[in-house]
Amino acid sequence: MVDFNKIATFLRAAETLNFSEAAKQLHLSQPTVSQQIKTLEQEMGVVLFTRTNTGLGLTEAGRLLLPWARRLLRETNNMQAMMSSIQNDVVGELRITCSTTAGKYVLPQMAARFCQRFPGVRVSILACTPEDVTLRLLEGDAHIGVLSREILDAGLEAQEFFRDRVTLIVPADHRWAFRKLIDPGELLEEPLILREETSGTRRMVLSELAKYDIGLGDLNIFMEMGNAEAIVRTVAAGYGIAFVSNLASACPLERGNVVDLKVDGLALKRRIYMVRKANSPSHRPRDAFWSFIHISENADLLQMPEQEP
Repeated sequence: MVDFNKIATFLRAAETLNFSEAAKQLHLSQPTVSQQIKTLEQEMGVVLFTRTNTGLGLTEAGRLLLPWARRLLRETNNMQAMMSSIQNDVVGELRITCSTTAGKYVLPQMAARFCQRFPGVRVSILACTPEDVTLRLLEGDAHIGVLSREILDAGLEAQEFFRDRVTLIVPADHRWAFRKLIDPGELLEEPLILREETSGTRRMVLSELAKYDIGLGDLNIFMEMGNAEAIVRTVAAGYGIAFVSNLASACPLERGNVVDLKVDGLALKRRIYMVRKANSPSHRPRDAFWSFIHISENADLLQMPEQEP
C-alpha cells in the first residue's frame, strides 16, 4: 500500500535534491527523511537517488516516479478537500472561462446545480477564445477553463468534461431534407457556413474532410461566423448548410426549422475538456467543482450532448 507520507517526502527531496533542506521544509529531522527515502526504495525495489560527493541526483526510476508523485498527492489533496466540503461550507468565488459552444449549453446548468449544493459559492462564466482561456488560467484570472481541445501546457492539467456530437444541418426545404446520409464529395458545391478559424468544430470538420482529400479551398464557403446560434438561424432561413454542435441545433431540429444529416465516413464526435492550473494552491470552490461534475446525479447533463435530437 502506498504511504503518502513517504511519497510526500520523496517529492520534496526530489525537488530540492537536498535531504537537509527537504527535512527543514517538512519539519522533520534529516535522519527521518533519509530513513523514509530508504524505506520507500526498499518497498519499490528501486534506487531513487544517486548519492555522490557533489550531492543528490535522481535516477531514471526517480525521474519516472516524480510526475506520478505530484499527481498522486495533488489528487489526494483534492479528495480530502472534497470530503471536507461535505461537512464544511465551501464559500468564495469561482471564475470559469469557456471557449466552446457545447460547453455553453452544459456548463451553466452544471454551475447552477453546484450553486444549489454550495450556496456560498458565487460562479461567474466568461466566454472567450481558447488562447484567452489558457492565459487567464495561467495568470490566475480564472479558476477553471472549458475547451474543445486538450491542452499540453505543463502548467495546466485537464480532465474530460463530456463528449459532444457535431452534426450537419440543412434548411428544412433543402433537397437533402429527406435523406439521412450523404457522401463527403456532395458537400463541395453546397454553400457552406463555417465557424471562425479558432473554432474547435471547424478544426475537427476540416480534419475529417482531409481524410477524403477535401481541403478548405475545395469547399464553397458562403460565410464565416463566430456564433453557432447565428449559424443555425442562417441555415434555417435557407442561406446554406453548416456543421454545428448537436446542442446548438437541438431546438431548431425539434421545431422542424432545420434537418440534420450524417456524412458518410466522418467521425464527428469530440471530447470537451475541463482545465485548471497545475500545482497551484488549494482553492475550495475550484477543487469542489472539479470533482462535482462527475457525481452520479450529473450523468444526465454529461450525456445530453450525445443524445439524438
